[in-house]
Amino acid sequence: MNKKRYIFPKRFFDILFSLMVLVLILSWLTPLVAIIIWLESRENTFFKQERIGKNGKPFNIFKFKSMKGVCPVNDPLLSKDEEARITKFGHFIRKYRIDEFPQFYNVLIGDMSIVGPRPERQFFLDEMVKYIPKYKQMQLLKPGITSLGQIRYGYADTLEQMLKRAKYDLIYLDNLTFWTDIKVIISTIKIVFQGKGK
Repeated sequence: MNKKRYIFPKRFFDILFSLMVLVLILSWLTPLVAIIIWLESRENTFFKQERIGKNGKPFNIFKFKSMKGVCPVNDPLLSKDEEARITKFGHFIRKYRIDEFPQFYNVLIGDMSIVGPRPERQFFLDEMVKYIPKYKQMQLLKPGITSLGQIRYGYADTLEQMLKRAKYDLIYLDNLTFWTDIKVIISTIKIVFQGKGK
């Protein structure tokens, strides 16, 4: 693979696409979501959490808040462990993956890409590498809003499921092309409109 022929158009597309989303969608969606979240739970609009990016560099990921209360900082819980904290509106924005939209800001500033491995916390990355040593190579890529693992497997509620999903991300690692990214994006858009998110 010619890295320049892949990385340059990928970054150009990331910037262009994320700018379009920020201007055309998030500009009006954010205040609307903020009002609904406040009316339902008196919570802040955004959820922020440290994730691991390219070359092991930590960054703060942003999402629309779908849970009540504060996530434990030092307790690496999976989503199934916090199901009771999800609000009614939270279930809706998760189903249509609306909660993920603020990550386009992460893409714009260069922390993430639109397509790439799912951004994980250090604890779960370390656990996956124990079972799949090759998964360490995923840190050569920027994490993505969507991934081959997300569209082929979906959300993971246990470490075992995360390991199964990781195998699809390794397939992506071995097939890095701009066309692969486009196919993943098209599949993701279909999933969003079908409401097949969590």
